[in-house]
Parts: sequence; structure tokens; C-alpha cells
Amino acid sequence: MKSSVVICVYTEDRWEDIRQAVESVELQRRPAHEIILVVDYNQDLMLRLKQAYPRVVVVENTHDKGLSGGKNTGADVATGDIVAYLDDDAVADPGWLEALEEGFQDPAVVGVGGRTEPLWQTGRRPRWFPYEFDWTVGCSYRGMPAVRSPIRNVMGGNAAFRRTAVGEVGGFHSGIGRSVQGRKSRPLGCEETEFCIRLSQRKPGAVMLFEPAALIGHKVPAQRATFGYFRSRCYAEGLSKALVTQSVGTQDGLKSERAHALKALPLGALRGLGEAVRGDVSGLGRAFAIVVGLAWTTWGYVVGSVRLKLVRS
Repeated sequence: MKSSVVICVYTEDRWEDIRQAVESVELQRRPAHEIILVVDYNQDLMLRLKQAYPRVVVVENTHDKGLSGGKNTGADVATGDIVAYLDDDAVADPGWLEALEEGFQDPAVVGVGGRTEPLWQTGRRPRWFPYEFDWTVGCSYRGMPAVRSPIRNVMGGNAAFRRTAVGEVGGFHSGIGRSVQGRKSRPLGCEETEFCIRLSQRKPGAVMLFEPAALIGHKVPAQRATFGYFRSRCYAEGLSKALVTQSVGTQDGLKSERAHALKALPLGALRGLGEAVRGDVSGLGRAFAIVVGLAWTTWGYVVGSVRLKLVRS
């Protein structure tokens, strides 16, 4: 089994992050078949990367601007059996690729996602930040499985798919996840959620697998460790979920979210209140953040749904 590792990049401001991401792939215990850097409409960055990494495949995004287009370009260029995606601001554990590949031993598995831990650039996790909302900074969160398990969708910055499956369903859809414009405004997401659901719908019996042994660290800059960013990311997630449900339907599009909202979030809020009673005042902050996060995500979904209805009418 051969794996092509795709890293989508867009700005020189992340040069050191890109270097560390590429180095972490080069140091894998099971070497990648190839490393592909997809540059999102930035000629200067592309030329610099080609000079710095002559043994890496460096290509320009040939699809729509943004992360979805970059991922599609990576899948187009890849020659491996598996296409593995790693964020440009992430660092893969040496056993990451091996663990992802092991998940594909079952022929029913079309996608494997790994565990993503936050690397707080401030040096420590904000005390008010609830573990149930680590998805707001692109990381695995409390409520996800703790062991290898089938899941509805993987997280895009730490995921692998059978290359043929990506093409069979038309790749990742633009207009849902982050774009160049999105990076400067709302922190949208969910392109991998919509893709995984669409893939499962079109290939009955297909399995998405969560493999916690496929570990990466994802850098969280200081500006994303603020309550303001937390709120805006939750609201943007709601907007994105409205687009997802338009594409794949409400039942599949919100199945995991309903379970998380009805089980993990109430337990998290109660846990925070209990910790506050026992003397950890920050537990009250975590409980409050859970309530605010759920409210803003729900509001974003309502606003996004109304906008889509108005457009259709």
C-alpha cells in the first residue's frame, strides 16, 4: 500500500510551520510514497517551496481557491493508493502514517481519521476552554471515541482516503470550507464532513474509521485561544452546517451533532459546575463556554438555514 501525503499551503507567513510539517512526514517510521505541497494561488510561495524542497512534489492549486480546491488538486496529482491530508500548521507523530495505513486493511474502509491534540502557542490551555469544543481549534474533542471505531466523518487536517474514492464522488465541494476570503473573515469549516457523508451515501457499506494511534499535534496560535475567536468559530460552524445539510440532508448532516449536544455537552457543563463547587473556579468558566458555544453554533445554523431558504425562493 502506497500513501501520498498532501499538505495544502497558502502563505509565506507559515513558512516555519510548513517546514516542520514536511519534516514530520519525512521522519515517518513508514515512509510516504510521495509528499505533495499544493499551493493556493501564490506564485512566490510556490517558487520558494520548489527551491527548498526539490524532492517534494510542489504544485499549484488548479481548482477553486481554498482548502477544498487544494485537496482536490492533491488527489488529482497523487499516485499512491491512499491520499493522506495533513494541515500545514500540524506536526505528525512518527507513527502517524503507519497507523492510518493499518486502518485500510479492511476493504470496506474508505477513510481513516486520526487523533489531533492541540499545541497551544501561549504555552498552556486556557482554563475556561472546554474539552468538548476542541473542534473549534481543529482538534479531537471530548465526546469522540477513545478507541478505534467507525465514525460518521473524519477531521480534515488528519485524514486519509482511498484515492479512487475521492474521484468517484467528485471530491471536496467548494463553498463550504475555508477559502482565501474565508481565512480573512469567518473561520468556516465542514468541507470534510460533507465529503464523508456524501461518500458514505453514494457507497453503501463504506466505513469511516477513527484511529487514535494516528496522532498529530495541531498548533493553536494565541489569537485562536480567545473567547472572541471561540464564539466566532462556533457561529461559523453553524453557518457551515446549514450548507452541509442542504447538500446531504438534515438526518445525516446533523446526526453526530445531535448526539454531541444531547449527551457530551450537558455532561461537560455539569462536570464544570461540579469542579467549581469543589474549588476549581475555572470549571464555571468551562460550563459557561459550553452554553455559549452551543447557543452560537445553533444561532449560526438558524441564520444559515434562513439565508439558504431566501436564496432558493
